[in-house]
Amino acid sequence: MDVAPGLVAGGEDLCGPYLQKLPVTGAAVSLFGGATAETLVCASDALAAQLDELQFSLGEGPRWRAVRTRLPVLIPDVRAAVHADWPMFHEAVARTRAAAMFVFPLTVGAVDLGVVELYHSEPGALSRSEQATAAVLAGQTSWYLLRTILTISSPDTDPALEPALMSRREIHQATGMVLAQSGATAADSLLLLRAYAFAHDLTLRQTADAVLEGRLSFRSDGGVSGPGSPPLT
Repeated sequence: MDVAPGLVAGGEDLCGPYLQKLPVTGAAVSLFGGATAETLVCASDALAAQLDELQFSLGEGPRWRAVRTRLPVLIPDVRAAVHADWPMFHEAVARTRAAAMFVFPLTVGAVDLGVVELYHSEPGALSRSEQATAAVLAGQTSWYLLRTILTISSPDTDPALEPALMSRREIHQATGMVLAQSGATAADSLLLLRAYAFAHDLTLRQTADAVLEGRLSFRSDGGVSGPGSPPLT
């Protein structure tokens, strides 16, 4: 797994807000999925990084459920709970000082970016208010990473062709549909199209066509509808 501290431009601390606003001991943000290589963007401490690395190495753990379901996975007591889906990780985490884990998916519309993994050294659940705060922070992290990824890597094979692609009527139409579906601004709607194309190794035109044909939808609830759910080809 790659570690890319330089990915966060300007020294932005993506893990810090979780520690400041939530009753957790540590946090890690991991970026992966689609065409993006597994990357540990930040970890607040060695144990946060270890928990991320364990799940990556074992191929099991709450982060994978969060990615699959696009829902938070909340474990208020990692030793008391029975984890049939991740028995090896259960044994491994029991040997650490992590007592509770809370994993939130990082998504923007139909785009899956990765996860934020939180742990606490004492068992205990997050309140509804704290869960809501974590969800807001995860949304802010998702948008930041989305813009950073697309600054670093364009989904089109030749960036010089982008102005011509942007002028095509179909892409403008698809952007308008994404705007209506997601409630985002026009600029962010185009960003969503580009991010989906990048994450699924598609061209911008292919992604726009999928939206226009009803095979891909960026609803405000983050869902994907239609018979052509990702990945699209």
